[in-house]
Amino acid sequence: MNIYLQGTVWVLSASVVAALVGYLVRRIGQDEGRPSNNDAAGQVFTIVSGLQAVVLAFVLVTLFDTVTDAREGAYREAQSLVSVAWAVDSLPEPAGDEVRELGAGYLRTVVDQEWPVMQRGGEVAGRGWAQLDRIREVVLNAPAEGEFEEGRKTEASAQLGKVYEERHERLTRAFDRGVVAVVWFVLILGSVVCVLLPNLFGGTRLFPHIVLVSTLAGALALLLFAIFQLQNPFSGGSRIGPEAFTWALERLGRS
Repeated sequence: MNIYLQGTVWVLSASVVAALVGYLVRRIGQDEGRPSNNDAAGQVFTIVSGLQAVVLAFVLVTLFDTVTDAREGAYREAQSLVSVAWAVDSLPEPAGDEVRELGAGYLRTVVDQEWPVMQRGGEVAGRGWAQLDRIREVVLNAPAEGEFEEGRKTEASAQLGKVYEERHERLTRAFDRGVVAVVWFVLILGSVVCVLLPNLFGGTRLFPHIVLVSTLAGALALLLFAIFQLQNPFSGGSRIGPEAFTWALERLGRS
């Protein structure tokens, strides 16, 4: 289902349910004494809605930053691998060709095998680590004579270390969901309470009351939908594709 259609379904469903509850409360519930409760109910609503807004904003901003870091991390990983190949090119052959070939194999593993698993939020168990270990062996065993070649070898090792680090971060982000069950419980229950509290207010006409509670429910549902879509940076509305690694393949001349 299209993401915009999914979001619309979330918002409309929450709005309809809230409107129905508001209507039933006004039609069936006792209205006597409700206007006199406005001050107390308003204070409680202000506190609850304020806390809920803070929690929603914190979770949403945190997930947005996570998606941004994941996208940048993918490019750092790919760029670092290309930098390894460029540094090894300055060393005696066949180290350069071996690193380029092994690097291209690693990139294809990421694009063809790991990325589909990451999109499903699964745990990646492929040969990626073994391929990086093989590149590391080639770099460490490559002959180097003189200060320049030693510097290039050191640079290749340093860049390869960044590849290891960024790969670990990428796999962790894909497998470890950003929002745990207890946080979802707080988000959902807090949103439900925020929508139900306005039904304690009195003095407003039926139609404006239904519009208010349905609008509030729709807005909260929209925020929850955004959080749901941002949980996994590699799927949903925040989907990050493997473009960085296909770009690296082109830079290595192995596309």
